[in-house]
Amino acid sequence: MRHNPVKRRLREGGIAIGTMMFEFNTTGIARIAAEAGAEFAVFDMEHTGWSIETIRMLMATSRAADLVPMVRVPALQYHFIARVLDVGAMGIVVPLVADATQARTIVDCAKYPPEGRRGVAFGVAHDDYQGGDLLAKIRQTNDEVMLLAQIETTEGLNHVDAIAAVDGIDALWIGQFDLTTSMGIPGQFDHLDFHAATRRVVDACRRHGKTAVLSSLDVPTLGRGPSDGYRMLVYLGDLWIYQQALRSGLMAVRESLAHPAD
Repeated sequence: MRHNPVKRRLREGGIAIGTMMFEFNTTGIARIAAEAGAEFAVFDMEHTGWSIETIRMLMATSRAADLVPMVRVPALQYHFIARVLDVGAMGIVVPLVADATQARTIVDCAKYPPEGRRGVAFGVAHDDYQGGDLLAKIRQTNDEVMLLAQIETTEGLNHVDAIAAVDGIDALWIGQFDLTTSMGIPGQFDHLDFHAATRRVVDACRRHGKTAVLSSLDVPTLGRGPSDGYRMLVYLGDLWIYQQALRSGLMAVRESLAHPAD
């Protein structure tokens, strides 16, 4: 079974850098990202409409790359979490986590007994169709899976310390747009209240030995992440990265056409 180098690096106090996919559900996207240097990729089901069949293909092709594939499920429901893990995801991101009870439900759905209640199936996609000792596989799978809870509402913010305290939750990921909207300051990322909210999340992670996650398309912002307490950095997402690079290239072409070399 595969080890999770991202989880191990973060557990040892290191930094992990990856990306997120919303648009390009191709067989090569994970290998392209890995070749570019991404250590992990999060494939989104919440806002894309991607089905479990699409995720199954993306997980199968991701596992051929030197990259840890994760999935953001559309909602906190057992059948979403267990199924994406069974088809090969090595980590789960759950949106809109509001309290410790929901955080414990994530652990219950994602881990095998005695740590959780995930239905047991081996010799399938998530363990590369291999045989082996069942108890050893259960222990290793429980240890290697990575569980991320998103703090995206004022309710989640008010319970962030209790969420971070839940055993089995590895990281807290601030959902900037949802959180600022829930706070009544949509998109105002420079607002003092939002800065205070992010500090509450980072401080909760520090107190309970969890990783704080920072996602952004802005490179300087990500570069400042570790000094601000974030150790899992997500350069997102595929469509905006492509659009930004394309826009920059086309502007350069038009500039050269307007000012041809002598």
